[in-house]
Amino acid sequence: MNASIRNYVLRPAALADLDAIVALVGSLTDSLTSLPQEPDFILRRIHKSMHSFYPHVDAPGSEQYLFVLDGPDGVVGISAIIARVGGYQPFYTFEITHEDFTHGPLGIAKKIPTLSLKLNHDGPSEIGSLYLHPNHRRDGLGRLLSLGRFLFMAQFPHRFRGQTLAELRGYLDENGDSPFWQRVGKPFFETEFTDADFLSGLGNKSFIRDLMPRHPFYTNLLPPDVQEVIGRVHHQTEPAKALIEAEGFSTINEVDIFDAGPILQAETRSIRTIAARRNFRIAGLVDEEALPGTPWHAANRALEFRACIARAEVEEGKCLLSSRAAQTLQLGLGDTVQLAPARPPSAVTSS
Repeated sequence: MNASIRNYVLRPAALADLDAIVALVGSLTDSLTSLPQEPDFILRRIHKSMHSFYPHVDAPGSEQYLFVLDGPDGVVGISAIIARVGGYQPFYTFEITHEDFTHGPLGIAKKIPTLSLKLNHDGPSEIGSLYLHPNHRRDGLGRLLSLGRFLFMAQFPHRFRGQTLAELRGYLDENGDSPFWQRVGKPFFETEFTDADFLSGLGNKSFIRDLMPRHPFYTNLLPPDVQEVIGRVHHQTEPAKALIEAEGFSTINEVDIFDAGPILQAETRSIRTIAARRNFRIAGLVDEEALPGTPWHAANRALEFRACIARAEVEEGKCLLSSRAAQTLQLGLGDTVQLAPARPPSAVTSS
């Protein structure tokens, strides 16, 4: 394991992280829909996240858990979990359905895709707000930032729904414009894609309810270049899509209402990291170099969550853990650590 990743930890965002998160989000060329480049909004988001980690949560509600990846250079990444989409502010998508058109005498039998606005007030959990600074996209740090949060879900399943979705960034052209928005959204909203995306990120959903097309429409009436981007991800999002597909997520028949990006979903308990996660009692703390080189995602079991990349040797409910990892996780001899393979078995074998 590369020594450069030993001092990185995934943990809940704190008020002291505000400036670092603002700077990190400000380095984006495209904004995160769920985390606009607004310091006041980010401050409120941190406050909401801190409240979400409070102990007395019995069922998934409006909680929004914000995590940061912290290392020697400070905060270099963010990711989040929303306990339940919908609620007071509905979760909007376009649902893809098909309508049959047949005529025997002419030998015509076809299914035409349609898009219909869908509102969900009681939806699944959602993972999102994933961003890792380009200078740190190495040595499995992106995997830790994305997959490490599943260990929090594994430890506190009552805080999350039985299904988890991921709404991925849709295709944008070389000018940063969404072909789908230009043809479908802009004629109704009379605003640019980035402006609508920004308003949605701030939580202003009323304009969607008032202005979005209310009736289904046939996608074959759209220009071919618009049809082909429905369900297509932004090129920078392709690695994230492949990562969660390897975790068991698959596309559903819904897309984002602004850029037609794909929506993937999985049964929460069947997500690879959650299903593979096991608890081990720490039977010994040893030097990292004395342990096998296969990386694990390791985490404590506390609401003061910590996760890192670690080396470990496991056997029958107990493990030897590196002293460095134990210190990062704020654990000691005899404590219990969560461990999940950092990569699927096939990926480990082929690498």
